[in-house]
Amino acid sequence: MTRLQRYSEYMQWAKLHSKARFNLATSGVGSFPLRELNVSIDQLEINGDNSYGFAPLQHAIAKKNGVDPSCVVEAAGTSMANHLGLAALIDPGDEVLIESPTYELVVSTARYLQAKIVRFPRREENRFAIDPEEIRKAVTPKTKLVFLTNLHNPSSVLTPDDVLREVGDIAESVGAHVVVDEVYLDAVYGNTPRTSFHLSKNFVVTSSLTKVYGLSGLRCGWILAQPDLARAMYELNDLFAATPVHPTEILSVIALQNLDKIRERARRIVEADRADLKTFLDANASRIAAVRSPYGTTSFPKLLNGNVEELLQRLRTKFETTVVPGKFFEMPDHFRIGMGVDHEMFAEGLRRLALALQ
Repeated sequence: MTRLQRYSEYMQWAKLHSKARFNLATSGVGSFPLRELNVSIDQLEINGDNSYGFAPLQHAIAKKNGVDPSCVVEAAGTSMANHLGLAALIDPGDEVLIESPTYELVVSTARYLQAKIVRFPRREENRFAIDPEEIRKAVTPKTKLVFLTNLHNPSSVLTPDDVLREVGDIAESVGAHVVVDEVYLDAVYGNTPRTSFHLSKNFVVTSSLTKVYGLSGLRCGWILAQPDLARAMYELNDLFAATPVHPTEILSVIALQNLDKIRERARRIVEADRADLKTFLDANASRIAAVRSPYGTTSFPKLLNGNVEELLQRLRTKFETTVVPGKFFEMPDHFRIGMGVDHEMFAEGLRRLALALQ
C-alpha cells in the first residue's frame, strides 16, 4: 500500500525558508495591530458557549455574506475550511476537478483524502481565465466536486459571475458541487463582487479574515454551505478541531464589526505596491512577463530566460530578498510576488529583484 503524503511541501517552505530582510514571498497584507481594534481585556473570556458555532460570530459572518446563519460553518482559517469542505464532500476514490495552476495545499489535501484528482487548465495565454469548456471536457458522471479560487491564487485574476454560473451548471449536470475559495475576493476594493454562494445551491464557499484583512492570527475562517451540509461539516469537524479558541471568536466578532476600517488600512498599502509593481514590470519587460490584474495581493511573473531556482537562490543570498518559487504552483518558470505588507520594504525588494534579474 502506498503511504499517504502527510505534509505540504509549500507550507514547509513558507514556514522555514520564506523569511528574508525583504520579504516578497507573502500571500496577504500585513498584520492589523490589535491596539487599533480598541479591545479591552474585559471583553474577552476564556470559555464560552460553542455547541456548533458561536452564535455572535455566525451572525456576523452571515451578515457580511448576506446569508442565513444556518449556512455558516466556523473553521480555523481558509486552509482548514478547504480541508473540512473537501472531507465532507468526497470519499476515497471520488473524482475531483481542480484548477491548474492553484494553491499547492489544496492539491495536497485532496491527495491526502485519497481523491482521484483531475486537473483543468487556467491557461496563461488566456490570462489565467477559467474556460468552462475545459471543465466540460474534464467532467464525468463520477465527478463529485469542482474546485477553484477567486481571486485566482497565484495570479489574482477575477472570475466573473456569468462564468461561475456556467461552471455551476456543468457541475450540477453530474450532481457535483463547486467549491470556491474566496479568501482574496475582498481585495477587489471597488464594486466588490458578492460571494458566489448566491449563484446556485451546489456552490460551497470558503474564506477567512486572513489574506485581505491582516488578521491571520485570529484563524477566523468559514464555509458557506446549504444548512444540511453545513450541519454535516460541523459534525465532521468534531474529528478535526472539536472546539474553537473562544477569545479569538470574540475578537473576530469585533473585527467583523470594523471591517471597513481594517480593509481601508490595507488598501492604501496594496495600491501603492501595485503602482510600483507596474513600473517594475514595465522596466523589466525583456526579462519577465506577467498577466496583470487590477485586483489582489499577488502577482505571478514568468522568467523569460534562465532558471528560476538559480535566480531565487541569487536573490536570497546576494540581495536578502525572497519570492515564492513557481514550482509550488506547478509552473517552475514562474514566481509569485506578494503585496500589502510594508510599502518601503516592497519597493526596496523590487529594486533588489531587478538587480538579481540583471
